[in-house]
Amino acid sequence: MTEVRAVREAYRRFWPLTRGDRAWLGVIVACVVVAALAETAAVLLFAELTDHALRAGSLAAFWGPAGAWLGVAVLGALVGCLGNSLATWTAERFVLRLRAGVFRHVQDLPPHFFRRHRRGDLVERLTGDVEAIEQMVVSGVVGTVSAAFSAVFYAGAALYLRWDLALVTFVLAPLFLLAARRFAGRIRTASQDERVADGAITSVVEESLGAVVLTQAYNRRRAEEARLEREARAWMRASVRGARLSEMYEQLVEVVETVCVLAVIGLGVWEISAGRMTLGQLLAFAAFAGYLYPPVRSLGQLGLTLTATTAGARRLGEILDARPAVTDPADPVPAWPVRGHVGFHGVTFRHPDAHRPSVRDVTFTAAPGELVLVTGPSGAGKSTLAGLLTRFYDPCAGTVSLDGVPLPDVPLEFLREHVTLLPQETLILSGTIRENIAAGRPDATGEEIERAARAAAVHAFVTALPEGYDTVIAPGTAALSGGQLKRIALARAMLRDTPVLVLDEPTAGLDSVAARQVLQPLRRLAAGRTTLLVTHDLGLAAEADRVLVVADGRVVERGTHAELLGRGGLYAALAGPAPGAPPAVPAGGVTAR
Repeated sequence: MTEVRAVREAYRRFWPLTRGDRAWLGVIVACVVVAALAETAAVLLFAELTDHALRAGSLAAFWGPAGAWLGVAVLGALVGCLGNSLATWTAERFVLRLRAGVFRHVQDLPPHFFRRHRRGDLVERLTGDVEAIEQMVVSGVVGTVSAAFSAVFYAGAALYLRWDLALVTFVLAPLFLLAARRFAGRIRTASQDERVADGAITSVVEESLGAVVLTQAYNRRRAEEARLEREARAWMRASVRGARLSEMYEQLVEVVETVCVLAVIGLGVWEISAGRMTLGQLLAFAAFAGYLYPPVRSLGQLGLTLTATTAGARRLGEILDARPAVTDPADPVPAWPVRGHVGFHGVTFRHPDAHRPSVRDVTFTAAPGELVLVTGPSGAGKSTLAGLLTRFYDPCAGTVSLDGVPLPDVPLEFLREHVTLLPQETLILSGTIRENIAAGRPDATGEEIERAARAAAVHAFVTALPEGYDTVIAPGTAALSGGQLKRIALARAMLRDTPVLVLDEPTAGLDSVAARQVLQPLRRLAAGRTTLLVTHDLGLAAEADRVLVVADGRVVERGTHAELLGRGGLYAALAGPAPGAPPAVPAGGVTAR
């Protein structure tokens, strides 16, 4: 009963996606019906040929049934080809629509969702599990209708020939369904284990390839191989178990089908010996019995397939049931010319997977053209402020506003069109340098792209490349340095030209030379717009209008760079010793070498 409920819930969730193709499904069903009728007619024509042409040795009695048989065969082939082609086309359209819908939903999910799920497992759900659901919703429906109509037509023809023998045949048919039910639960469990293990293998491979430098530098090759082997063995056990159960079912059904056909033939021979049945009728009846059992068998197999694919439906349902952390307002404010006033008013926020708030009672404002630098120890909650301003999350208490409008009242697309985030990680897309810069504004002209590249100090090193702006790069590319990739990301941000800019550790991961090369483009990027700069690097601190020092989620110091240095508090400690100050002497009076 649990399996039936799971299949019903899966259909209730995914069947609406067939709305655009239901007319084609109707055509496919019509083709299935015509093909089954054609095959039924072919068997009856074979019986007529046997009794009137073969037994009598009459060539004249051959041509009529033979021509009709050929015509029926051609019709069945044409209709079958059309139905199968349409079924494949419809199934792929369903997969395309489902995958696009899940992918669209995933892109709206909050960052903590991706921290809870391994990336490789999510990839497997968007590929293998999506295809499994298609087998249930589209191919499963077509297969069920085909098997049902074939069984009805063959059973009707068998009843027409000899109703008493047909009833004996029908009594044996439920054996197939009983066998399928016996195996359903174990096959479902094996299928679910196999899909989980498949996602784990994909995750291990992806994680290992992404950390290949660590693997080589720390001699972790054997450890990574062992990790992959552990997941692969789990997949192998589940796969072998599922294959063994399916094979046991197949062989059991083969034996049951053989017993059924032999019983029919034995009864037919007895009927022929008593003169109550002709050879043609027996052959036709045996053919119908042979044709009847495979559709009944298919219905049982479809039950197993549906049971197995519910594992994929359940895994995909976990993604679709995850809710975005923020949504568009029900009654959004109308668009307005954004100036860039940013306000945090008593903001407190705790991440969904955290035990305590990341920021607590934070209040500050930033006016158009101001640069507000936020610094503090690692884990103090600085990057959380950047996430709240770009509305990855909404605060648990307090308000974040843009031009005095609370962000929850602003449509997400409008907000993010006017706020540019330069994240800590240098995000590079697979494509050309031109396409990477243009990702900031896809409708930008070539001149605008080049202007942004010049402002970000990108143009000089790009034009020195053999392919120039058409040079293909990708995440982790070795063709360019980290500083050059960071400047490409800066050019992308400059091209957006929004009134509000959020910079999250823009020099993270760069050496001192590369960081200095980035600072000047950063100054140009921040000029004239409201800028929130979250950083440990205080190279721009002297140019900031205000500096906020965050510790343990609270703003503990605020003021200009010079003011905070003069106070000698946490900021002064973070900024390091003043120029010309003597080096620190370790405890014990021994100078470190």
